[in-house]
Amino acid sequence: MQIGDRVDGGRAIVAARRQDAEPDTEEIERLAAAAGFEVVETVTQQRQEDQTYNLGAGKAETLAERAAETAVDAVIFDGELSPGQYGDLRGLLPAETRLVDRYRLVLEIFAEGAGDERAEKQVQLATLEYEFPRLRQTAELQSMSSFTEKGSPVYDVADRIDRLRSELASLSDDAARRRERRREEGFELVAVAGYTNAGKSTLLHRLADDLSLSDASAAHDDESVTANTEDRLFETLETTTRRATLDGRRLLLTDTVGLIDDLPHELVASFSTTLDEIADGDAVLAVIDAAAEPARFRQRAQVTLDVLAGEAATERVVPVLNKVDLIEESTLAARRETIRELAPEARDPVAISALAGSGLDTLRERLLDTLPAAELTLDLPNTGATQQFLSWLHDHGSVTTNYDGSRVTVDFAAQPSLVDEARRRATDLTDDDPVVEASTPGETAATDDAETSP
Repeated sequence: MQIGDRVDGGRAIVAARRQDAEPDTEEIERLAAAAGFEVVETVTQQRQEDQTYNLGAGKAETLAERAAETAVDAVIFDGELSPGQYGDLRGLLPAETRLVDRYRLVLEIFAEGAGDERAEKQVQLATLEYEFPRLRQTAELQSMSSFTEKGSPVYDVADRIDRLRSELASLSDDAARRRERRREEGFELVAVAGYTNAGKSTLLHRLADDLSLSDASAAHDDESVTANTEDRLFETLETTTRRATLDGRRLLLTDTVGLIDDLPHELVASFSTTLDEIADGDAVLAVIDAAAEPARFRQRAQVTLDVLAGEAATERVVPVLNKVDLIEESTLAARRETIRELAPEARDPVAISALAGSGLDTLRERLLDTLPAAELTLDLPNTGATQQFLSWLHDHGSVTTNYDGSRVTVDFAAQPSLVDEARRRATDLTDDDPVVEASTPGETAATDDAETSP
């Protein structure tokens, strides 16, 4: 297999090591299945990391023996292997057995989901950059001078990396332009983020204007619902965006690619729009599976909150404890306390069941309080131009109007940039200052749409 090639699936043994506990291989086995592998055996070990093989020498030899006896196509290691560990462990395995660590496996799954030319090239680049030092390590028996000779494998890969970087630089960032255009149209952006299979897609269906759960399964695992609510492990790199209306405010909710533990998110950030959607969002719903067993809940909550803390301001993140219909009140209280411990600066978590529909009103209120808001009260002449302006206001925020003869008083609430634009447009309608009162951005809830005729 050439560097950067697809790993092609097949029969595999999963190997895992943890220092503090016996490894749980459920997640890596699901990742392997998502990449097309059939896991036929697991080899695990609880011990500190060995600098040579990661596993202890004896366990590494056992792994190699089992790979030979079962004639598997690949050994999948649950974790990152350093270039040295990769080369040494690869040297123990049968020549025809591929060695794939967790990071390389996830890159393979992302390759399946790359939906356009830009994403495909970004996946290729990330894969080459990840495998490049491992290529050097496995080729170390050759002289160092031959590594850099023209035509050598290392030189060829370096050339491919440079070429891909150049090609990507020339491609436009359609996602960024699309987000900017949506803001100009008056939409506020909300990212629905969280660990994979936390229930993000189901929540999107609950909140969106144009989706329902009528076609969803009764199971909590998002893998079991229809295509529109699937949240499989990295099923796709394509984010899903739907419209929602919250107390007169127009939102775009984006269901982002699921996060996962022990993954260099800075590596995948180059080809996933997920972190960009989070960073650019006016608010972020951090969805966490509250029904997971305690150790797994803590680990997944930590991953989710750590990643979001690196991309979004704390005040914009709303922790959402999902699937609370599956746990007792005492367990929910413990989950809340864990969130407060992991992220003391974050907002208080909201408890919901996206599938059952409970807690959603509270979540909507919290989201409304989180979105940046500004208000403007205008005194305008009741003219045709003003009526056209009112139509624009209704399209971009929450409006209350009051007519008094030849005048109309307008209360407008929206995101700060749109309030600024409304102020500018209103100035063109009258020779006088139309602004009666304006508020600065803050946690001001917008009013319901209402209108009183003269």
